[in-house]
Amino acid sequence: MTDPAPRRRPSRAAGTAFAWTVGAVLAVAVLAVAWVGVRGWLAYGHLRDAQDSVAAASASIDDPAAAAALLGGVGDDTSAARSLTSDPVWRAAETVPWVGPQLAAVAHLAAAIDDVAADALGPLSEAASGLSADALRPVDGAFDVARIAALEPAAGAAATALAGASDDLAGIDERPLLGVVREAVGQARDLVSEASVSADALHRATRIVPAILGANGPRTYLVAFQNNAEWRSMGGIVGAVAQIDTENGRISLGAQGSSGDFRAPAPDDPVVALPEDTLRIFGTRPARFIQNVTQLPDFTMGAPIAREMWLRETGTAVDGVIALDPVSLSYILRATGPITLPTGDVITSDNAVPLLLDEVYRRYAVPAQQDAFFQSAAASVFQALADGRADPAALIDALTEAGEQRRLLMWSADAAEQAVLDGTTLQGALPVSDADRTAFGVYLNDGTGSKMDYYLHVDVETAWCGADAASLRVTLRNDAPDPATLPAYVTGGGAFGVPEGQALTGVYVYLPEGAVLQDQRLSSAGSAASATTDTDRGHGVVKWSVQLAPGQQAELLLRAGTPATAELDALLTPTVYANETSRVGAGCGFPE
Repeated sequence: MTDPAPRRRPSRAAGTAFAWTVGAVLAVAVLAVAWVGVRGWLAYGHLRDAQDSVAAASASIDDPAAAAALLGGVGDDTSAARSLTSDPVWRAAETVPWVGPQLAAVAHLAAAIDDVAADALGPLSEAASGLSADALRPVDGAFDVARIAALEPAAGAAATALAGASDDLAGIDERPLLGVVREAVGQARDLVSEASVSADALHRATRIVPAILGANGPRTYLVAFQNNAEWRSMGGIVGAVAQIDTENGRISLGAQGSSGDFRAPAPDDPVVALPEDTLRIFGTRPARFIQNVTQLPDFTMGAPIAREMWLRETGTAVDGVIALDPVSLSYILRATGPITLPTGDVITSDNAVPLLLDEVYRRYAVPAQQDAFFQSAAASVFQALADGRADPAALIDALTEAGEQRRLLMWSADAAEQAVLDGTTLQGALPVSDADRTAFGVYLNDGTGSKMDYYLHVDVETAWCGADAASLRVTLRNDAPDPATLPAYVTGGGAFGVPEGQALTGVYVYLPEGAVLQDQRLSSAGSAASATTDTDRGHGVVKWSVQLAPGQQAELLLRAGTPATAELDALLTPTVYANETSRVGAGCGFPE
């Protein structure tokens, strides 16, 4: 009889079982890592292909059909990327410490981009096809307003989808992300945010442009031409005006006039009653002189005043008011090409600003002749637009650039149409601060009674001073040549008590809503510099007056208590020089 086989010791059996278990777990983990890694790499490839297709479509925007074809395959790539990053293994891996947040962010990113492809690209492609160059050219003197209006549903769908995706991407927590993942999320967030802004602008345009062009009946608008050589808060003094009439897509130029054609009401009889805060800061002049309606740093307040003044002069109650400056005209001239004026001068995008803001004063000593020249230039550019001489794509770029720089402003007497402009730069409203953005306002106003601001330069810098304060630095410099080389109309001739060649400037700094002025400092080589404080509609206001001779400069530095936000900005009066915009400094500009 043989002995029974020896029994395996329990500890050895347990060890073997544990080893097999560990091995199995490691094998599964390796497989899971390989699974996730391979699928992640494939998803990355699909997203790259989608990005390349979108870039190619953007480059083909002048050919809507080609762009639409390129966008057609984007959805397949984004859908594949979404599927690859949303299976059970990937979802399980999202719970793993350190690695999980990276995978969750990638899945979140892929899903948001796929939503854009599914819900936004189709409508955008439809809108792009409808907004071909031919559609934006007048035929027999009329724009096809029905065609533009028909794009509103598609533009609205695209805007809604992109806004949702933008909000979705904004919700990704970047704190635990590795650099490469954080960078990818940031790039996607920026791209979708920019696309959302553009789609929103397109949607607004399809809603309001047909109405402006008289799709629903005749419309009349007052166009105010601002002169940046004599500063006002919104850009410059209103020196010339024109009435524009529209109906069924046709545009015609009506009456024209200059500031000298308006009767000035008595000091105690402004055309409208101003709010108490505004009246205390600016007095009644903005409501008595057409030249000063843009002194108010809020076009939604100044435009209705201009409308009332035009009504008193002509009996016509316009449907809206539009403001633009010579820099805007120079942008439009890129789209129209050179235009020959009645005087024989050829105005181009390169010479428009010096011709209208410098040469005209050297050529004509009489203000009425200067105004006539400016009116003829504006009328000639307008006629080129009405005749369809502008390249549509270039014109859209020109108007977009002018709008972004707050050189093109618009107000509608129709409350529903005005609401379409809410929150846009075209509205020309006071700076708005919220949980994401903090904004100052820096508004420049000439006090010399001259055109010396053609030679003045401004520099504005903002910076955070810790978590609860921001600084603002405003620097003014007078670069005027020898006053003897300038016409008396440009220097002012000392008529308002300022010596020839010197420039007196009033600067109104609007603090962010709710901000508290903590400190301010002045430095000036000028003969006069002072600052006082006030309030206007929830904003603290610092009023700075400074007078500078050629070669001199002055600086205002202030610090305001306000919670730090992701964005910091300052709205600045548009000057002759497009590069004069505010910038954010690297550190607090206020010395300790």
